[in-house]
Amino acid sequence: PPASGQDTISRSSATQESAEDLALTQLILDSTEPFTDIDTANLDGLMRRIGDARVVLLGEASHGTREFYRMRTSITRELVERKGFNIVAIEGEWPDASVIDHFIRAGGRDAREQPVYRIRPFADFPKWMWRNHSVRELTDWLRAHNRSARSEDEIVSFYGLDVYNLFGSIQVVLDYLRGIDPIMAGFANREYRCMLPWQKNLLDYGRAIQAGKARSCTNHVARVYQALAERRAALEPQDKLRYFHALQNARLIFNGEQIFRTMKVDGTRSWNLRDTNLFESLQAVLRYHGPSAKAVVWAHNAHVGDSRATEMQRKGEISLGRLAREEYGNNAYLVGLSTHHGTVAASRRWNDPVAFQQVPPARRDSYEYLLHQVPVDNFMLPLRRNNNLLLEKLRPTRLVRTIGVAYRTEQDTEQAYYAASLPDQYDEFIFFDETHAVQPIDQP
Repeated sequence: PPASGQDTISRSSATQESAEDLALTQLILDSTEPFTDIDTANLDGLMRRIGDARVVLLGEASHGTREFYRMRTSITRELVERKGFNIVAIEGEWPDASVIDHFIRAGGRDAREQPVYRIRPFADFPKWMWRNHSVRELTDWLRAHNRSARSEDEIVSFYGLDVYNLFGSIQVVLDYLRGIDPIMAGFANREYRCMLPWQKNLLDYGRAIQAGKARSCTNHVARVYQALAERRAALEPQDKLRYFHALQNARLIFNGEQIFRTMKVDGTRSWNLRDTNLFESLQAVLRYHGPSAKAVVWAHNAHVGDSRATEMQRKGEISLGRLAREEYGNNAYLVGLSTHHGTVAASRRWNDPVAFQQVPPARRDSYEYLLHQVPVDNFMLPLRRNNNLLLEKLRPTRLVRTIGVAYRTEQDTEQAYYAASLPDQYDEFIFFDETHAVQPIDQP
């Protein structure tokens, strides 16, 4: 947990560069595990530190940086091969990820019938976040791993924990019910019609309700989820896998309606609902796969880190990382990844096409600037159990870089940072001095 007093963190408390930083860089250097290339990086130390953790959360300072994806792929492969992790879960949409899950299982030992989804995965904004060559390399590796698995226990599943493809989830629920209970399918179809006017722009849903121009769909989507949950005893034995997917999509629709309804009128509540949903989705997947299941999660640093160690605490915001620590304690291992400078793939405005932009050198009052002073380019920095003097010196609040799917280079120094205490936010931090934009599949 964070050090006492972290609940008062604010931007104004971020430190300025001082003479002590010069000595601190030597302390950091003495504690790092440097590497020159991701493909040859020695991950033995990281695997030892992860130990018997059941949940490993791998972050990223942006949604469009090639090195972050590649490093997480290397770590994920090690977790699968050396520690028996059998779940890869991402900050992506459940129905879209289910298409990928079907792909990586096809032809493997797990020959049971998979749900069929009539959607093109991750085809909507921000499609470069998951439709990129780095993710394709991961999924190709997972498919090959599953095809060579010696037992069903070694099969790896792929899940999306997020809610943004609400209408894809509605389609999944209706398709399932039409094949198993047409009367219930008609009921669900009638209830979900409430959401149809917002199919092109769910972001307007909450504002329309607030202005009295629309009615809430909360009760409608809740009734479908409740009906599916209540019929578990009858439906689950017929096809456990399909029922699980239908029930979780119905839950995501229920949660997603609340998130979109509050997004433009209460940002803190919407954020908390979303991260709670991410955690609930993760919990549902772990329960489904049983007590020996282990999950590696890919998400943004803002979700992966412990919010109690950041200015999010002052705002009343929680995070997936905090919820994981509260549930699993030391059996949750939180890893942040960041950079000092380079290029990034990000839209300049929400819903705009991807743009390849410069990431300027980090602010002087940031952790990234401090780590840039260490005389090695790329390194892993253990934070859970390390030199006590180092952790004490790193604990005072600094700024941390954060780039979302919408980003403008010229606004970097004003908007792309938040205040945090790094040793309390993560168990490990992986730093790249220079990084490069991820390459989308749909562009040359």
